[in-house]
Amino acid sequence: MSNSTAWKEADSGDAAEGYDSYDDLPERLIGYPAVFHALGIGSSAVRTVLDHGCGPGKVAARVVEASGARVVAADVSPHMLAVARARHAHPRIEHRLIGDDGRLAFLDDGSVDAAMSCFVYVTVGEVGALHDIAAEVHRVLRPGGRYAVLDANPRSTGIRFSTFRTGEPGRVYTKGEARPTRLELPGGGRLDLTDHHWPCRTYLDVLGKAGFTDLDVHEPVLPRHSPLLGGRPAEADHPPFLVVSGVKR
Repeated sequence: MSNSTAWKEADSGDAAEGYDSYDDLPERLIGYPAVFHALGIGSSAVRTVLDHGCGPGKVAARVVEASGARVVAADVSPHMLAVARARHAHPRIEHRLIGDDGRLAFLDDGSVDAAMSCFVYVTVGEVGALHDIAAEVHRVLRPGGRYAVLDANPRSTGIRFSTFRTGEPGRVYTKGEARPTRLELPGGGRLDLTDHHWPCRTYLDVLGKAGFTDLDVHEPVLPRHSPLLGGRPAEADHPPFLVVSGVKR
């Protein structure tokens, strides 16, 4: 199965199905816990969370499982939202479609306590569009609210992790360059995607120019050998993910 990660395209119904069936075990063990920690998910101060670019809805479902928060799960793709509503519905999750202008018109200024974008920035090929996303998230966050961006680590391209690889081995990618990503699916299938390479500096610049402060970069690795990932997976020696977060003052 091969698809671009331009989720709004006509063929992205297949991408939505494939992405939902992908066993995101490294993300669950390493990436999402780092995001939840950065945002304070589970604390009484975080009552409303924006999942910007929610995809098929699995991460939003994990937020409500881990906390009493309400989640606004928003995406540009009707295909993704259809899968999310069908398979990951919850009374505390509201699924909303992001308009063509990128505006979150269904959210007022300062109306959410925390926000996240998981594997969203890599799907965007223009840095100006990244600035637009960060500015709109900044608008809807309350003062003191935190925003976390999770993506495949640009410093770990070409490394074969337990369930995915992003970038070709030995290749050096430039800012914004398209790079292939392969997700291994249960049963021996795979989902081939085309993402974009953004250096860590780009994430810091985008969040900083949107007005976020106290910027933090975290590159988590597997804290110990996991029987779920085998004897010594690459995740124990190389950080598969990058988490960049900041606060709205």
